[in-house]
Amino acid sequence: MSAKKETFYITTTLPYVNADPHIGFAAEIVRADIIARYQRMIGKEVFFNTGTDEHGLKIYRQAQEAGKDVQKYVDEYAAKFQLLDDALNLSFNSFIRTTDPKHIKAAQEFWRLCKENGDIYKKNYQVKYCVGCEMEKSDSELENGRCSIHPNQELELIDEENYFFAWSKYQQKLLDFYEKNQNFVIPQHRLHEIKNFVSAGLQDFSISRLKDKMPWGVPVPDDEEHVMYVWFDALVNYISCLGWPKDNKTFEKFWPGIQVAGKDNLRQQTAMWQAMLMSAGLPNSKQVLIFGFINSGGQKMSKSLGNVINPMEVVHKYGTDTVRYFIASGLPTFEDSDFTYERFEKKYNSDLANDLGNLLSRTLSMTEKYFYGKVPKFNVSASGGDSDKFFEFDLKTDWERYDHYMTSFQFDQALAVAWENIRKSNAYIEKERPWELVEMDKDILADVMYNLLETLRQTAIMIRPFMPAASEKILKQLGFSPAKEFKKSILDLRKWATLPLGQKIKKDKPLFPRLNNKQ
Repeated sequence: MSAKKETFYITTTLPYVNADPHIGFAAEIVRADIIARYQRMIGKEVFFNTGTDEHGLKIYRQAQEAGKDVQKYVDEYAAKFQLLDDALNLSFNSFIRTTDPKHIKAAQEFWRLCKENGDIYKKNYQVKYCVGCEMEKSDSELENGRCSIHPNQELELIDEENYFFAWSKYQQKLLDFYEKNQNFVIPQHRLHEIKNFVSAGLQDFSISRLKDKMPWGVPVPDDEEHVMYVWFDALVNYISCLGWPKDNKTFEKFWPGIQVAGKDNLRQQTAMWQAMLMSAGLPNSKQVLIFGFINSGGQKMSKSLGNVINPMEVVHKYGTDTVRYFIASGLPTFEDSDFTYERFEKKYNSDLANDLGNLLSRTLSMTEKYFYGKVPKFNVSASGGDSDKFFEFDLKTDWERYDHYMTSFQFDQALAVAWENIRKSNAYIEKERPWELVEMDKDILADVMYNLLETLRQTAIMIRPFMPAASEKILKQLGFSPAKEFKKSILDLRKWATLPLGQKIKKDKPLFPRLNNKQ
């Protein structure tokens, strides 16, 4: 009987379907995909969720302005986000839409649980409301009387009777939870930020809207006059995608899990949602990763400035793996970063074309020329009998470093481990000069070429979560079937000197052709 697989759950936030996908969400979902792929690579059963948030006042008004049926309007935008699957080579196995009937029923059941626990009540209130954020705003959150995130939009005054969630009841429970789970929010300064926010006092928040004013939302159970506030409904997607409350087997198998979000979602993901889970009597999330913003040319991206980066356009011009590589290695995971085409192209030429592409092309060309396109014999004794050591590297240490960086979400550092070996391998070619060894010592030449080929195999494994297509292309050119290779244990894949003697290589066109200056 085979051992039961360890499980792993990860979810992105659900982007609001009021605009085309932008590079910020592309970075969020690619990072989540890298995490999911790595967890699968080390043998876990992964549930990876994403989707679209489709209710709320902003969407309702935009559909009206466009003269479209609201459902058809959100269908069109949801389809645009689903296109990211192929464009970014994503591996999610759940794409949930908050207009799905199953999600609607789950949100209503969640509401009932919170109400039964005494945490939902009705009252009249007045509030300043940012339609762009779909959130209430206190005076302390405003700059010059406007929302700092949407300064071009007028705030609206809401004065009506709504249902409220008793958030204030959970202030101490949240603080106790943060204290007990010091790694709940990554990075640490975001944990301190939310602790300070909660410590300052929580105000109960509105969780419904009058249906005659805003009909586009999940109906409130047992009250036909109200629909749910978009945030209360949308947050439930993290468990409704697992089949909750009907499919407890899947829910209990994967929940709790890891959530990823931008820093503008800190309060919603780490305090509002966690209090809601406590109210419903469900386990809290395992961990929340809060990513920084991506600017464009040193400025915040906005339609008015015309500097919004469309990920589909970048992929079309440069390729999927190139975009994934730049997100992982060129944009810091947890801090604000800057996307410019100049930086993007410079990194492409330096890292992908010059380093990796050059190593692959030169190594396979020399194997064809000197060994008739077959893997030469490797003499382990030439490496001192230690098959974990080659050139100037310690393979065991390299993989330990790689795993540490992957589990701490330092993607740029994990890739740096692979690139150290790539660059040292290119330097190794210049040092050993295979074109001279062919006339001097064929045995040493065989060892040199085997080391280079094996470095490429190890590189293909390391970059797989980041650049899955490039990883497979390298393995195919080394004569492997990637599908068969990745069915093997990761421990077997990481062993040194496992390239079969005499295996036929299959050199293909350049992996990353160098960009010219005009491109």
